[in-house]
Amino acid sequence: MAKQDLIKHTRIRKAVQGGWGLLHNAHLSGFLTGTIYQGPLKKFCVPGMNCYSCPGAVGACPIGSMQAIFDARKRKFAFYVVGYLAVIGMLVGRFICGWLCLFGLIQELLYKIPTPKLKIPEKTDKILRYLKYVMLFVFVFGLSFFYRNEVKVGMPWFCKFICPVGTLEGGIPLVLLNSGMRAAAGWLFRWKFLVLVLCIAASIFIYRPFCKYMCPLGAFYALFQKVSILRMSFDESSCVNCGACSRQCKMGVNPMKNPNSAECIRCGECVKICPKNALSWTAAGKAKKPVIVKVAADLGNSQ
Repeated sequence: MAKQDLIKHTRIRKAVQGGWGLLHNAHLSGFLTGTIYQGPLKKFCVPGMNCYSCPGAVGACPIGSMQAIFDARKRKFAFYVVGYLAVIGMLVGRFICGWLCLFGLIQELLYKIPTPKLKIPEKTDKILRYLKYVMLFVFVFGLSFFYRNEVKVGMPWFCKFICPVGTLEGGIPLVLLNSGMRAAAGWLFRWKFLVLVLCIAASIFIYRPFCKYMCPLGAFYALFQKVSILRMSFDESSCVNCGACSRQCKMGVNPMKNPNSAECIRCGECVKICPKNALSWTAAGKAKKPVIVKVAADLGNSQ
């Protein structure tokens, strides 16, 4: 029964991921004309990674917005965007990563390609997990806030030089659809295309490598994982130590030891696979039934 529940749950989660991806990339005419939507909705950030320059994007990427608002001349901090993301983090933690991230879904689908999977040695994996915090505090916050270019303006370092999401959703479609962009594409586009190719290749052998090792948004939400309203609860008295939950977790989390690990994307698979219901969702300390789809829908309606 647990296995059947897990399969159903996984299908629902992927449907939510895909549906949300279509919803915030609903400007379909942009894919035909090679133009970017500039309407009023672009003033608002979607909660997950989604490139502002994607021809279909109807909202702004939170990381891109944070870097765009930084003003290196006046040392102006992006309080609006950071505050908005902090509220989301305090509400649901990394739930966004597991349920509302289109790039996360793409990585998951790539991982399903039948090939031998690569297991990163535990010590190496642990060190690599800190890389996403380097991306957040150095490439998103630090360099963008303090470094000034020749005209004294801050530069969006992560978006410009690293982000594979921007290359996939924005760079490639615009280069293919817009002749002016094709003419302007140079070494920077080739470099970011290489980063994307490496990320895609890694996703075939490693489960969600961008989320584990590179994503600054996941790192930001992880800061609130242990204090968010939506959390995981573990009932030790019900646990029979079968290890099913830790074996099921592809993010390398042991829910029995740390149900609210910063690495947990709150996909809920551990809850479904547990034969004794020792794991459950809690909201503000009170046990809740796993109504994750409703939470995802509520977040979508708030945008």
